[in-house]
Amino acid sequence: MTASRLDLAPIDASTIDGTTKGVPPSSGTLALADVGAQGWNVLAGDLPLPAATLRETALRRNALWMRTFLESTDVSLCPHGKTTMSPQLFDRQLRDGAWGITAATPAHLCVYRRFGVKRILYANQLLGRSAIDFVFAELRRDPDFDFYCLVDSSENLSELVSAARRNRVGRPLQLLLEVGADGGRTGVRRTADALALARTVRDAAPAVALRGVEAFEGLFDMVSDESDRRVEALLDRVVEVAQACDAEHLFSDDAEVLLTAGGSAYFDVVTRRFECLDLRTPTRVVLRCGCYLTHDTGLYSRVAPRMRARSARIARLPGEPKPALELWAWVQSRPEPGRVIASLGKRDASHDAGLPTARRTYRTGRETVPRALPDGCTVVALNDHHAYVDVPEAADLRVGDLMSFETAHPCTTFDKWPLLYVVDDTLNVTSAIRTFF
Repeated sequence: MTASRLDLAPIDASTIDGTTKGVPPSSGTLALADVGAQGWNVLAGDLPLPAATLRETALRRNALWMRTFLESTDVSLCPHGKTTMSPQLFDRQLRDGAWGITAATPAHLCVYRRFGVKRILYANQLLGRSAIDFVFAELRRDPDFDFYCLVDSSENLSELVSAARRNRVGRPLQLLLEVGADGGRTGVRRTADALALARTVRDAAPAVALRGVEAFEGLFDMVSDESDRRVEALLDRVVEVAQACDAEHLFSDDAEVLLTAGGSAYFDVVTRRFECLDLRTPTRVVLRCGCYLTHDTGLYSRVAPRMRARSARIARLPGEPKPALELWAWVQSRPEPGRVIASLGKRDASHDAGLPTARRTYRTGRETVPRALPDGCTVVALNDHHAYVDVPEAADLRVGDLMSFETAHPCTTFDKWPLLYVVDDTLNVTSAIRTFF
């Protein structure tokens, strides 16, 4: 199945106005597709701040970086949509060669299907009649809908089998056996238990079919040697389970076996460990990196040097990912010589994996381009709508200046913005994206 364009017409036709976060109060009502024609520029003060922007140059660079990595491997990419929850960005990723889009909640499934995502890897257990019946209704409605979900218990399997027999869509529900780590989140902990569950899946055919094995290694601390060892151990168990299932002919015979893991921090390790696995049935390795497109200046910027150090393949890639997500705010107050208060806070920027990084500033009427902030400008705290920024006393910053911030975790910044502006290198607004959290 080749990737098809998503149905973005409803998004393009959707309207925004001054009640939409980040939209100028004087704009009236606009179709989203018309945003790029307004001539707005962040530095010109056309937008109410704070505002969230995506740098087009960085988006393209990051997409090319990941595509170059994938071309050097024999693996597929199914990026996790929860990072952005933007069908417009999903469409970019699919057109760029993504195998599908990963989801985690029933709400994700509804959004994805509303805009035409054809292949969904539901990296979670599918539970509850409402969500299960929705999936079967979509499978019945669309013969091209390719859906996978996880299973790690006989109780959940029984619910899925009953639903499959009740709905009778004419094809099996495709399951991935989830392997988990001790003390971790979901997933079968022991190989023997995994095999017992896999045999039960086989015995429930044709209602369900075992299509592969899954794990999520991103729960570990991403910047420690101990975590590296725990990731390797988890992946070893996935391989062990896959080999044992293959030896007992527990995978469905009419489709390739999926081996999937690989968030945005360890996809190099997953690739190395999985791509050489030789099973009886053809195998597809599927990575689920969600944050590669936007990167950040916190969590994943700390991970990147470790990836280059442990992977010659990544070390050889030209360039490196760059942060695409940038928030702009006003210098709202300078109540003390060494303190600036900026007009953004927890309602605008992630703070679960570290505070934002103050990056650039701009003064209307004095400068033509933003300048880098001096060393020592550091966000030390956030309120709901205020950022506390420690600055050198000699820093040339005053009330009314613009200040930009990059975030420490893209996932929990996107969910704060129903609309983000795509901008060029001079901060002209060229388009806008909607999110569906």
